[in-house]
Amino acid sequence: MSAFATVTAALFRDPNLAQDALWRSGGAGAPVAVRAMLRRPDAVTGFGEGRFVTDSVMIDVECAALAALAPGDTFEIGSVIYEVRGEPLRDTLRHVWKVEAREA
Repeated sequence: MSAFATVTAALFRDPNLAQDALWRSGGAGAPVAVRAMLRRPDAVTGFGEGRFVTDSVMIDVECAALAALAPGDTFEIGSVIYEVRGEPLRDTLRHVWKVEAREA
């Protein structure tokens, strides 16, 4: 394991940054326990000459925990279920999945 992978794993174990979540492929089937970082940044969307600020939901998950993610997968964090929207992306080093989600 590289130094970066070790640090990434430590960040996902930190209770101040990540929390327990259940992932389900396609939103169904057996849940898989993972650690996830839930973020809710504002998103700026342009339409014509206007710019609109909207809420967004981003979830980060360690690639070592999940080999693959796809649109339609779900994460249950606390009592809320989030559905993956669009294609999940990995960071440059391929250690972290970055997922845009919405409450299901």
